[in-house]
Amino acid sequence: MRWVRLFAGMGWILMILYPRWFGASSGSNTLGVTFALLLLIAGCGARQYPLPSKLIKGTKQPLQTSRPYNFAHRGSNGELPEETAPAYLRAIEEGADFIETDILATKDGVLVCHHDVTLDDTTDVADHKEFADRKRTLVVQGVNTTGFFVVDFTWTELQTLRAKQRYSFRDQQYNGKFPIITFDEYISIALDAPRVVGIYPEIKNPVHINDHVKWPNGKKYEDMFLDTLEKYGYKGSYLSEDWLKQPCFIQSFAPTSLVYASNKTDLPLIFLIDDVTVLTEDTNQTYYEITSDEYLDYIKQYVVGIGPWKDTVVPVVNNYLIPPPSDLVAKAHARGLQVHPYTYRLENQFLHFDFHQDPYNEFDFWINKVGVDGLFTDFTGSLHQYQEWTSPLPSDHPSDTSLWQKIKKMLRGH
Repeated sequence: MRWVRLFAGMGWILMILYPRWFGASSGSNTLGVTFALLLLIAGCGARQYPLPSKLIKGTKQPLQTSRPYNFAHRGSNGELPEETAPAYLRAIEEGADFIETDILATKDGVLVCHHDVTLDDTTDVADHKEFADRKRTLVVQGVNTTGFFVVDFTWTELQTLRAKQRYSFRDQQYNGKFPIITFDEYISIALDAPRVVGIYPEIKNPVHINDHVKWPNGKKYEDMFLDTLEKYGYKGSYLSEDWLKQPCFIQSFAPTSLVYASNKTDLPLIFLIDDVTVLTEDTNQTYYEITSDEYLDYIKQYVVGIGPWKDTVVPVVNNYLIPPPSDLVAKAHARGLQVHPYTYRLENQFLHFDFHQDPYNEFDFWINKVGVDGLFTDFTGSLHQYQEWTSPLPSDHPSDTSLWQKIKKMLRGH
């Protein structure tokens, strides 16, 4: 295995030093993502993504701030298993402004990237007979939940598992090939990108984690989360010089965690809002309470925006939108809050009939009619292509590679 690890290690260095060789900055990125996948498969016995290499020198292409942000929801998980290194690398190649993740904790306190509190739906844990006795039932957010819980596994044990695609109608060929990654590895992927790429980690299920995982010196989950960001130099208020160097939004459905975090960091915070039927996990408040004028006046002291589920902003009945949109976006904007709805997916079962099975119609509706400030999508490339066609970056922006700008340059030459 020594030569395999050597190949993987050298490959990562070449990919970081010469990203253009692997499609990171070109229109064709098939070679880049294929090479990344091969490296991850080859190096499966060791750490799956190197910690920040610091090999990239010079000035990076800056984050665009002139149009709504493209948030890669759990990476480009429409194509690759969610929250894996290849999913994040693919999202960066496809033009993501930010890569988004959910942070949970292992039994021994390691912070990892994983959405569900259980491992059942997105890993091969059920195939590991040595863990059969770990399955149990716990109450999470007031619901009896049965499965293999992340908090019942050590980091060493989690490393033996492999990710799989959540939805059966998506590409299954990468099932069983990629491991769970740590918070540190996720950050490293963003920091080693050939351009400035933001991160968007979630303080996920803090009540559940603090109930089951303990750290030394009285620290709790939120402390460990914020300490990790500080360790890698993430700091600064929204659009400050420090923030633009290493952009980061911190998100959570738990308002008490956001208030706590606001006293320990100046990074911008986003309050996530679930379905109308779901209570906040830490304060047991209803959707209508947390979207009221009074509550928005309160929470705006601590956050720079909200992240609502899109079907609560524009209600849906029988897969048709029921216009007009609620006043939530207007109320948020009136208070200086950004709005980052989730989640935009391309498959027909996720597209409402109003959009005629065309995701570009959906993007147009939310960006130009509702007026949101960013979108969480499973398909980073599609949103990026839509924005390049409809709102290309200014011609003086270093990343301007839109077709329209190319056409204008061609016309100037005649």
